[in-house]
Amino acid sequence: MKKLGLIINPVAGMGGSVGLKGTDHMVEEALRRGAKPRANERVRIALAELLELKDEIEILTYPGDMGAEAAEELGFKTAVLMPEGGKDLNALLDSSRADTLSLARRLKEEGVDLLLFAGGDGTARDIYEGVGTELPALGIPAGVKIHSPVYAKNPQSAGSLAKLWLSGKVTKTAEQEVLDIDEDLYRQEIINTRLYGYLSVPLEHVFTQNRKAPTPLSETAAIESIAHEIVEHMDPDTYYLIGAGTTTRGIMQMLGLKNTLIGVDLIKNRELVANDLYGDKILDYIRGKKTKLVVTVTGGQGFLFGRGNQQITPEVIREIGRENIIIIATKAKIAEFHHQPFLVDTPDQKLNQELCGYYRVVTAYGEFTMCRVSEN
Repeated sequence: MKKLGLIINPVAGMGGSVGLKGTDHMVEEALRRGAKPRANERVRIALAELLELKDEIEILTYPGDMGAEAAEELGFKTAVLMPEGGKDLNALLDSSRADTLSLARRLKEEGVDLLLFAGGDGTARDIYEGVGTELPALGIPAGVKIHSPVYAKNPQSAGSLAKLWLSGKVTKTAEQEVLDIDEDLYRQEIINTRLYGYLSVPLEHVFTQNRKAPTPLSETAAIESIAHEIVEHMDPDTYYLIGAGTTTRGIMQMLGLKNTLIGVDLIKNRELVANDLYGDKILDYIRGKKTKLVVTVTGGQGFLFGRGNQQITPEVIREIGRENIIIIATKAKIAEFHHQPFLVDTPDQKLNQELCGYYRVVTAYGEFTMCRVSEN
């Protein structure tokens, strides 16, 4: 019987939908703003891909939200390891980084065949500290910051790759980077990415994401050209929700408006309505109003939704409507993807499917191309 180690950071991602740009040291504020935990649900989606191997797998994990609840709910044989000192991990806020580290080290001692973990870049750092490259590991994306290529593209891809590994159909690993940024600086719009180490990840690139790549300074003229196209064709009396990113920032700069580089801003008639909005706050402004959403894709990764712009919740996307989504990207950024589709990974699987298809993408003033959007 194969041994699958499972570690869930139950509060991962809670800061994203409520505009906190991360969850480190911000869980209480995220809860105050109405954030809901979603990490366990994303793990259930991943584990569902393994159900056909249920009789061949034993999941080793900690109690409650750190893994046991999700594994047992789906009927997997589960070995629940007890935390040091008999600590209670059954409530959302009971677990800590120390628990992630202790479980990772115990799973290494147990010799699990694969360590499956859910969180963001901070969680990946903890896994690296706990096991290094001595254990095959794979991330289920559940956090706000997910720059590291140790993560699958989405929960389904994580489950599919784990199944191939545990069934022996994928046998090689590759050392992938564990990257993270300083969240306090990030909230000040200072992006300082650092390499912390590597994890050994099952090698099958179709299931894993690329590392996040910054927009080069040489793209300034291309971004200005795109901004001219968008600003010139803005409809009167229409809200424009401007997504996060360097490319979208060009629009705000052209209009001379204050911009939130890693947030979401709202304008109307080329004037600022509000900065740094999120989820329900966005809906308070736009519900029932004519609104367009301007977004770009993450450099190197190609995500349209689900990486770095979780403030744009499924509810906001549905309110605006697919037909009112405007995608902008420089030709150089599109070329990075070598004809691969843009990706969506929102918490709403049905919405992800509805967003798939072809879109017109603004690449320069008066210039467009057609790009495909997919879940995988």
